[in-house]
Amino acid sequence: METMTTPKTTTKQRLTITFGIIAFILAVPLVAMQFTKEVDWKLFDFIIMGTLLTLTGLAIEVVTRNVKTAAWKIGISVVLLILLLLTWIELAVGIFGTTFAGS
Repeated sequence: METMTTPKTTTKQRLTITFGIIAFILAVPLVAMQFTKEVDWKLFDFIIMGTLLTLTGLAIEVVTRNVKTAAWKIGISVVLLILLLLTWIELAVGIFGTTFAGS
């Protein structure tokens, strides 16, 4: 009987993938700015979004390393992604009206 093994990724590989995804996400508005005036990001916007994405990616990496069960890993990662999206929405349009978004 054959034993099936799943390939394990190293920390370096996971971080490379994480930063690649972050670069791709940040490239979307950068490219869109070349074709439309509706996307108007400044350097500060890229810095803030890059920081948010990096912190979220690293937090998910820490969860992946330290949490044992898959259900908890997924649950905590989903919560982190929801927090990222809520922060992004607040910064973009001030949906909650906090001073954090400049309202």
